[in-house]
Amino acid sequence: MSFAPDPSEQIARARGDLRMGVPVVIVTESSGILVQASETLTLERVKAARALCGETVLAITSRRAETLKARAYDGDFARIIVPADADLRWIRALADPSDDLRTPMKGPLKSAREGNTTPHRIALQLTKDARLLPSALITELENPVKFAQDHQLTILFTVQIEPLLGKSAHYNDIVHARLPMEVSETGRLHVFRPDDGGEEHYAIVVGTPDRNKPVLTRLHSACFTGDLMGSLKCDCGPQLRGALAQMGAEGAGVLLYLNQEGRGIGLANKMRAYSLQDQGFDTVEANHRLGFEDDERDFRIGAALLNQLNISDVRLLTNNPAKIDMMQKTGITVSERVALKVGENRHNKEYLQTKADKSGHLL
Repeated sequence: MSFAPDPSEQIARARGDLRMGVPVVIVTESSGILVQASETLTLERVKAARALCGETVLAITSRRAETLKARAYDGDFARIIVPADADLRWIRALADPSDDLRTPMKGPLKSAREGNTTPHRIALQLTKDARLLPSALITELENPVKFAQDHQLTILFTVQIEPLLGKSAHYNDIVHARLPMEVSETGRLHVFRPDDGGEEHYAIVVGTPDRNKPVLTRLHSACFTGDLMGSLKCDCGPQLRGALAQMGAEGAGVLLYLNQEGRGIGLANKMRAYSLQDQGFDTVEANHRLGFEDDERDFRIGAALLNQLNISDVRLLTNNPAKIDMMQKTGITVSERVALKVGENRHNKEYLQTKADKSGHLL
């Protein structure tokens, strides 16, 4: 029995390191790179990376590259060659769009187009999973394993971790207890913990749903601003309360509360998107300028939790066809879509229209 972390645990450790500003090393069969998240970079570590012999590039997603007018030769991302005189401010300006309108000319930017890009793609996925800006400063290493050992850095081998990235985690129902609520005194709360070190997710079971019939179900993504603070910029809070109220009125239902804040980009990045919306961009444009897709959520989590609850057939409370498609692809039968049109106001009218026009929501 070895106490050493397995590849999945190494990935979780790497996410934590990047959030704290600690570099990680990714090794392929023939090469290796030093990865530093742009958001948590320090000037000292930038200088230390530039002192190494290997080429240094800034990896950004193709969405961010499009905003910067940079060539994304690698398809879904670009490797921007870092000039010799580039400093921390230059790196942050490419990673963070907050000052794009004030200083739009960031180039000319030269993109790399040769070499093994597998570790760079993994590096960007790690920054996303860590809820950081999707950008990483990457330096080639001559002897990556020795370098990682000498500096006590987390080391990831692509042959071990590549099959794990994008794979659904297993969720354990670690505890559940009675939870009387305003909408129903017969509620129960289940806490599900993934085996990959990711966020916990919750299931609120109202009443005693009949598993032999389609169960009224809502997949609700966490929204701190809407659910808790009563934000008028979105319709999340009214949807949460409306779904629970309908379950209470019918006497049974399941609400899955998924910790995928800001369509899966995290609260900090959602606030960055809000700031960009204040500059005149809509919600989709803001996400793209940050380097994200329209929606980074993983609705397979909902299917996994429903399977744990022995629910296979649902009446889904949603306006989002993507949720229905993902449920059906993962083996959950959606017998009925139940519309949930609540919460429109003068502050979120354009936001809701963008969701309908660009994301296909049925509003």
